[in-house]
Amino acid sequence: MSFLQAIIIAIVEGLTEFLPISSTGHMVFTASAMGIEKDAFTKLFIEAIQLGAILSVVVIYWRKFFDFKNLYLYLKLIIAFIPAAIIGVLLKKHIDQMLESPVFIATVTLLGGIVLIFVDKWFLNSKIKNVDNITNKKSFFIGCFQVLAILLPGLSRSAATIFGGMQQKLNRKTAAEFSFFLAVPTLAGAFAKSIWDCYSETPQMLTGQNIQLLAVGNIVAFIVAILAIKAFIGFLTRHGFKWFGYYRIVLGITILVLFFFGIELTII
Repeated sequence: MSFLQAIIIAIVEGLTEFLPISSTGHMVFTASAMGIEKDAFTKLFIEAIQLGAILSVVVIYWRKFFDFKNLYLYLKLIIAFIPAAIIGVLLKKHIDQMLESPVFIATVTLLGGIVLIFVDKWFLNSKIKNVDNITNKKSFFIGCFQVLAILLPGLSRSAATIFGGMQQKLNRKTAAEFSFFLAVPTLAGAFAKSIWDCYSETPQMLTGQNIQLLAVGNIVAFIVAILAIKAFIGFLTRHGFKWFGYYRIVLGITILVLFFFGIELTII
C-alpha cells in the first residue's frame, strides 16, 4: 500500500463512517478497485483508521463528552456498547468470513437501501429531541440494533443505530447524534482489539512504514470526518434518509453486476 492509496482509503473512511452507507464496505471496495494486495496489513489498516473518525466525534461534541457533571451519558453509552462488545468477541471469525463475500456485502447494501427509503415514513411520532432524555432501557435497545451491523457486514453501524434510535422514538437528529457518541466506545474497542491481535500474533507487521501509513490514515480520516459529520446533520435534518437509500440501492446493484461479469471486488 502506498501513501497515496492510504490517503484515498482514509478519505473514504472519513466521508462514510457516520453516514448510513457502510464505511467498511466502501473501504473494502475502494482498496480492491485500486488493486491493493490482499494481506493482513490492509485488513488492519481498514480497521485501525476508524480511530481518526472516532476522535472527530470527541472534538465536535467535546462539551458533552467532557461534561463530568453529567455522568449519565457515559452510563448510557456503556449500556448500549455491551451487546456489540459481546457479539463482536464471540463471532469475530464469522464476521471476517462474511467480509470475504462481495455478493453478501452488496446484497446487504441493496436491502439496507430499500429500508432507508421508508424509514422517515415509519417513524413520524418522535418524542425525544435531546440525548439527555434517552433512558437506559432505550440505550440498551439501540445497542441491540448495533449488533445487526456486526452480524451483517455492509448494513452500516450508523444506519443500524440510527434506525434503532428512531424506533425508540428519537427524532432524526438525536438518533444520529447518539449513533455518533456510541461509535466512540464501539470503534475504540475494535481498534484496540485489532492492534492487540496484530501485536500478539504478527508484531513484524508493525514496521516503520506501516506505522507511518496508519498515522497518515488516521489524520486524514479525522479531518474528513469532521467535515462529513457537520454536513450529514444538516442534510439529514432537511432531507431525511431516502437519498442515502437510493445511493445504497445503486451501489449494491453495481457491485452485483460487476461480480457477475467476473470483476470481483474483495480484498480481505
